[in-house]
Amino acid sequence: MKRGGGFGFGNMQQLMQQAQQMQKKMETVQAELASKQVEASSGGGAVKVVLTGKQELVELTIAPEALDGADAEMLSDMVKAAFTEALKKSKDLHSEMMGGAFGGSVPPGFL
Repeated sequence: MKRGGGFGFGNMQQLMQQAQQMQKKMETVQAELASKQVEASSGGGAVKVVLTGKQELVELTIAPEALDGADAEMLSDMVKAAFTEALKKSKDLHSEMMGGAFGGSVPPGFL
């Protein structure tokens, strides 16, 4: 009779192989996310933010006309709005790619 609830060596090997495959997929998706970019703007395009799929800031552009007579608070609000929208897009891209790579069931802590 098997001990340990039927969790034999063969099952352990299979589990390890699956874990290695999952790790390779994860590395591939992470590399793809690093190469993808999302963009958002606010103030009618006066402020533009570009992030990678890994939520890294690539570019922050403020149009010169946005600085003409602008108050600091309004400009700050435009930057925050553009960044917040870009961050949402980046997180959505991340979730979409990770979910696609793992059939919609990503283990907790992997996102």
